[in-house]
Amino acid sequence: MEWINAIVQGVLLGGLYALFAAGLSLMFGIMRFVNLAHGDFIVAGAFGALLLVEGLGLHPFLTLVIVLPVMAVFGYIGQRLVLNRVVGRDILPSILVTFGFSVILQNLMLEQFSADSRRLSAGALDTASFGIGALSIGAVPLLMFSAAVGVLGGLNWFFGHTNTGRLLRATSDDGEIIGLMGADRRHLFAIATALASAVVAIAGVLMAVKTNFDPSAGPIRLLFAFEAVIIGGLGSLWGTLAGGIILGVAQGIGAQVDPGLQILAGHIVFLIILVVRPQGLFPKQRG
Repeated sequence: MEWINAIVQGVLLGGLYALFAAGLSLMFGIMRFVNLAHGDFIVAGAFGALLLVEGLGLHPFLTLVIVLPVMAVFGYIGQRLVLNRVVGRDILPSILVTFGFSVILQNLMLEQFSADSRRLSAGALDTASFGIGALSIGAVPLLMFSAAVGVLGGLNWFFGHTNTGRLLRATSDDGEIIGLMGADRRHLFAIATALASAVVAIAGVLMAVKTNFDPSAGPIRLLFAFEAVIIGGLGSLWGTLAGGIILGVAQGIGAQVDPGLQILAGHIVFLIILVVRPQGLFPKQRG
């Protein structure tokens, strides 16, 4: 039962990793844009929730009412004013610019919040659990996984059943043609970044409740996101969930063998899948 419990906990942890990866996958799938500041934006969302909890006394989950739209607006404005200038066939400019954003964000958060590790309390939910036989499933991990499924399902519905979503899919297939048809690529790219930023806000708040965070925690979150995206397949939203689950289960089994192997086990599984199937398990289909 200990091994089964490790696998179940890994699956639930995979939901959080899928949320880390969803925004990254969305931006790359639509714009071929690599955002090295992605992990730092996740941490910024966590600190935004911290400010609201300490300043207004809100429950961490209620902070999403403010953090989510604020980050979405910042994402839209940042894409329109800065990132649209570096979107193109060459990914190097986007890498350099977002690396600069990463350095700036980390230093701003360090200046404002110090290097102390923080964590948000969800009250009774922190210790609440559901028993299924001999298994005990925590309320917070279950909520994280449910949120991941809901977010990915909502994004897929948006892309398949709304005009803006269809335009974004068309932009992903051929951005130049969509521009010739009269659509504003800059606006569509900004909408994509706003959606990714909204997902980042959800990931940041859930991360703040699940584990400790500090201003330097962004790069490891970025690494987990990259691994989940590549395992699942570039541009595939449901693939990110599969990638997150595989990564989480690998870490859970590694921790069961030896707590020091938790992170390493995930990296090893990632490398194996990268060698055996470089395109990922569920690459985005074209045509």
